Amino acid sequence: MPVMKGLLAPQNTFLDTIATRFDGTHSNFILANAQVSKGFPIVYCSDGFCELTGFSRAEVMQKSCACKFLYGPETSETIILSIEDALEERKEFKDEIMFYKKTAVLFWCLLDIVPIKNEKGDVVLFLASFKDITDTKAKTIQEDKKEERRRGRVKTGSPFSSARLRSSTVLYHISGHLHSREKSKIKLNKNVFGDPPALPEYKVADAKKSKFILLHYSTFKAGWDWLILLATFYVAVTVPYNVCFIGDDDDLTRSTTVSDIAVEILFIIDIVFNFRTTYVSKSGQVIFDARQICIHYLTTWFIIDLVAALPFDLLYAFKVSVVSVVHLLKTVRLLRLLRLLQKMDRYSQHSTVVLTLLMSMFALLAHWMACIWYIIGKMEMEANAYNWDIGWLHELGKRLESPYFALEGVNGTGSGPSIRSVYVASLYFTLSSLTSVGFGNVSANTDTEKIFSICVMLIGALMHALVFGNVTAIIQRMYSRWSQYHTRTKDLKDFIRVHHLPQSLKQRMLEYFQTTWSVNNGIDCNELLKDFPDELRSDITMHLNKEILELSLFASASRGCLRSLSLHIKTSFCAPGEYLLRQGDALQAIFFVCSGSMEVLKDGMVLAILGKGDLIGANLSLDDRVIKTNADVKALTYCDLQCVNLKGLYEVLDLYPEYSHHFIQDIQQDLTYNLREGHETHVIFYNHIFHSNVCIVCPIYTIV
Repeated sequence: MPVMKGLLAPQNTFLDTIATRFDGTHSNFILANAQVSKGFPIVYCSDGFCELTGFSRAEVMQKSCACKFLYGPETSETIILSIEDALEERKEFKDEIMFYKKTAVLFWCLLDIVPIKNEKGDVVLFLASFKDITDTKAKTIQEDKKEERRRGRVKTGSPFSSARLRSSTVLYHISGHLHSREKSKIKLNKNVFGDPPALPEYKVADAKKSKFILLHYSTFKAGWDWLILLATFYVAVTVPYNVCFIGDDDDLTRSTTVSDIAVEILFIIDIVFNFRTTYVSKSGQVIFDARQICIHYLTTWFIIDLVAALPFDLLYAFKVSVVSVVHLLKTVRLLRLLRLLQKMDRYSQHSTVVLTLLMSMFALLAHWMACIWYIIGKMEMEANAYNWDIGWLHELGKRLESPYFALEGVNGTGSGPSIRSVYVASLYFTLSSLTSVGFGNVSANTDTEKIFSICVMLIGALMHALVFGNVTAIIQRMYSRWSQYHTRTKDLKDFIRVHHLPQSLKQRMLEYFQTTWSVNNGIDCNELLKDFPDELRSDITMHLNKEILELSLFASASRGCLRSLSLHIKTSFCAPGEYLLRQGDALQAIFFVCSGSMEVLKDGMVLAILGKGDLIGANLSLDDRVIKTNADVKALTYCDLQCVNLKGLYEVLDLYPEYSHHFIQDIQQDLTYNLREGHETHVIFYNHIFHSNVCIVCPIYTIV
């Protein structure tokens, strides 16, 4: 599978921004179309608005933005007129109004209407938010009555003034108009703490990405992943070798210290990159937010990558004594191979890459087995240092005339074969055991060695099924097209043999099949595209058939008409000597010559020679749809044709009657040769060389 890029198409984030803005504080809102003056229909309403009013979304959609369905007997006529004026003049409106729910229950509402502009500055939407202030009103009325009774006088202000002040404060905060000096007077919700974002423009916006964020599908990241893959294989080879064959020998180990430190640095840099690399969420969206990327990485691969990047080799650089435990701790770097398994699916479409990785994994397994095989022989010798001479290491030493001495340490000075010889012998044994049953020149002698040999053989059987089975499938896939060609050719020859077709037909069939296969490689476009949606299939077919759709005949057609028409255009092919049409046939399509040359014949007489760019068909009529051809059309060379199916063409013309009249008129002028029976024959003379290498300068002539 290729790297999953996620949903990268520009998205309209307007509703997401609005919903986030009102979350927890003011989630009752509607959006209305400000460009339709008649009623300003509602195009979106929130769940909070439906809960507040009792109306369902289906009942609210397309109703007037003025919300006349919420008006009642006690709704102020003055405020209703003010709302209508604000909508007509496309300006902001804020006030308290008395509305009625669907159940006829009265409630006080703080209404705020804000115009939304697009990037051109035009008002395209109205955002109307609703705040239920019924409880606040009731408390305010009670407080005002108590105050009136206590003072014994009537207030000069409105009884709802204090409620309006408090409600307006909240609304101004939501609308982004509250000044910083007023923020301390209200209780702020955690989701709207601080300055809220300005109202967004209603437009399609590209995803915003910091320049310090890496795209997970970029070319640089792909190259970096391959570099880390090579470093991982290096670690998988050197770490087991150093642990088993080098051990505590510092002089031998330091020869690879520089490369080991370089790999550690690469792993550390990779961790830094992973904290700044995008990823694809479960919903298919590409995540660009740095905080979400960090959390995702910390909860997935960070621990494994961190352990693999611990700088053990810096101990060598600073001349610190290293013991075998440190070598063993370095084996945790092999966990990086799990990252390889994670990415295997993205390489699966490349057969050669998969083949290389499988063979590398097989060789790597043999290398690990060789290290374990040496450790087993070494432990057997150390356990029986004085009276042991039957282990595989002893046998190897005797054959190489470099035996081990009983009282000296293994691989001591002058004791046993060199490290290089021992490793080569170990690798030879494990590879021969994995690929076959071994040859006996390096064999297991002790019980432990025999048990290990049995395990190697079992693993070898599994690897044969896994690796070499996949190798066979990969090779078959690489040559599947070639194999399919031979299979189809054999089927064709068997068909000819079974039905006793004459030699002339046999030759024509074989030639046509071989030529068409060389042109399209055996790919049936119709079969390939049938599973795609009509929208995508239309775009593909428009690209494939753009040559014919660019004719002046289709210049006046709308894009929708061309998209529908492209679905009825097929590609055809004609070999030399083959007849495209015979005289008296019912015309099934209009043909456009993409390449090659054709001739029009009648009674052995050449009426026309047609080449690249010519249109062959007949003048059409919506009433008389059965057209008989008045001549034969024969291929002179190999010809590529695009065919507009007449049945499909009539269907499109019926769907687009405004274009059908223009098409019927224009086709008479655009046809190179009109094949309608009874139509006056026009003789066409060609005085130029065709692209198909056929040079014809001819009047009408008769075939003898």
